Amino acid sequence: MAESSSHSLVQKILETVSVITSIGVFKTHKKECSTFTRRVKLLVPLFEEVKDLNISLSEEDFTCFTTLATALNTAKALLLLCNRGSKLYLILEQQNVANQFMLLNTTLGQALDRSSLPGISDEVREQVDLVHHQFQRSKGLDDPVDAQLNAELNSALNAAHGHSESQLKQLAEAFKFDTARALMTELQALQGMRTEKEPALDGLLRNERGFEQILALLNVLRILFPQEDLEQEDPELKKLQVELRAGVDKVSIQPASDIATDKGSPDIPDDFKCPISLDLMRDPVIIATGQTYERSCIQKWLDSGKRTCPKTGLPLPHTNLTPNHVLRSVIAEWCTLHGVELPKKRAKGSQCSPEDKAAIDELVAKLSSPIVEVKRGAACDIRLRAKKNVDHRICIAEQGAIPLLVALLLSPDLKTQEHAVTALLNLSINDSNKGRIMQAGAIDPVVEVLKNGGMEARENAAATLFSLSLVDENKIAIGTSGAIPALVTLLRDGTPRGKKDAATALFNLSIYQGNKVRAVQAGVVPPLMKLIADQPATMMDEALAILAILATHHEGRIAIGALGPTPTWVKIIVSESSRNKENAAAILLALCSHHPRYIMQARECNAIEPLTGLAHSLEATNRAKRKATALVDLLKLKSEPENLSQRVESMIV
Repeated sequence: MAESSSHSLVQKILETVSVITSIGVFKTHKKECSTFTRRVKLLVPLFEEVKDLNISLSEEDFTCFTTLATALNTAKALLLLCNRGSKLYLILEQQNVANQFMLLNTTLGQALDRSSLPGISDEVREQVDLVHHQFQRSKGLDDPVDAQLNAELNSALNAAHGHSESQLKQLAEAFKFDTARALMTELQALQGMRTEKEPALDGLLRNERGFEQILALLNVLRILFPQEDLEQEDPELKKLQVELRAGVDKVSIQPASDIATDKGSPDIPDDFKCPISLDLMRDPVIIATGQTYERSCIQKWLDSGKRTCPKTGLPLPHTNLTPNHVLRSVIAEWCTLHGVELPKKRAKGSQCSPEDKAAIDELVAKLSSPIVEVKRGAACDIRLRAKKNVDHRICIAEQGAIPLLVALLLSPDLKTQEHAVTALLNLSINDSNKGRIMQAGAIDPVVEVLKNGGMEARENAAATLFSLSLVDENKIAIGTSGAIPALVTLLRDGTPRGKKDAATALFNLSIYQGNKVRAVQAGVVPPLMKLIADQPATMMDEALAILAILATHHEGRIAIGALGPTPTWVKIIVSESSRNKENAAAILLALCSHHPRYIMQARECNAIEPLTGLAHSLEATNRAKRKATALVDLLKLKSEPENLSQRVESMIV
């Protein structure tokens, strides 16, 4: 199968999974939703590794991944339905929703069963096998809360003599319709399900009689709230909408040609409009409730201190914003079809005041000054502005500061270097700026600062590389730039803060398979082992986390085995924190699974008892329990040393 087709398919799967794992809050079927989401999340390393290693899928694997993509798209629709759909309708169709989850579990399990997954690392393969078995063994998860709600709802719908006000209040309380707005949100959700049916869930949304019954019930429930309450809007939302309509952050649509102008601007589909600004979205993002907003609008809402969804009123468990790539692509196609140009930048740039923008323009101009002191002072001021203000980060980048700051990284003046690299670090907090920094060719100069700058500049250079490596494709570019040996040097010789910055960057870079070898060859294992042995061991957490990743590679195991005596891992499993026990067990399992020598050593250390305790610990994660159980099984093998390798190999397979 063509490599481009494989890459495109895997990229679409990753985008779908990104939406699935960002939803977070569910109105009903919470156990099924949470369990399914957790299993899908465990598949992310598989898709990422196939993408990072540019694996060209065989025809059979391509078919399996296509099945996965289709099933995951259906799962996304189902999870979003449980997130934003009508709670009454979902409870009414409780069993059908549960059946849909069972079908998805079966489909995903069968697809994984047919996939050979060539070229995948042992760690990822082990995780995929675990998820595969979970999908295969999946059974319906009964939720007593949903069952009780289902009984109360059916009782209300089947009431022969109408409803008393007390019965209505009891039902409203059970479904948490405690405000007029909550009731209106439920009504909007019901209407949305009815008019905008998802094709993948067509069978689930065919109960027209159910829709009619619930609509009638909602109309009855309206008597519990005064009419003025039903029409009331959130005053903060109204205020924000007025500001946006007045021009703040407004994104207007511009005709792409005179022909489009003559015809007039087309009507924008409601799905393409931000619920806050009511304007065409250029950068749609998904929040925790599953609703989509224009990034700048929802960010302004969050920056005002709000922690609820503007559209649904539901509380937000987190404030992460996930790009809605699918909707953005659809909007772009619509714009092309209708001759509409969607601005790539805000019409007014960032939200900086005219005074701030003028000051930033002046600072950016000073970065090109021939006078060292002037450039140093400008870089320092930009560093502070980028640290303190979200809008300043955008404005500074839009005014062209990033290429000039990159050039200053090569300044012979160490203080100028320090200000420049720290300014880039602060600017990189903004995701768009990460791309600008990479396009400006910053990696090599940042690595140069990491090698030869002052200590604070080296620390901030390491932190900058970590920030940039959060974008997956940047991990490869940073790994091939020579950054890893310099990070290892900082890990070995730096200040406590420098060591932490280096460790954080090395951990993130080592997630990419190719960088594991680079880290081992750069000599990362000895300083990591020293950090574990140090008293007090202030960086044991970071060191073990990196070693656990490196242990999934052959060269990593060799280096760890040469320097890490087995009693070290057993001691950590006995006495350290839950997270450290988990990573120590992962390291020991990786070693024992590939060489019987370590099995013999672990037996001599009486490792079975603490491992058995870890396997049954209430505090341990599922991953820790799996590792510990597998280790116990290995250590209980009754073979002679010469036959142990063959027995171990059969267990791994």
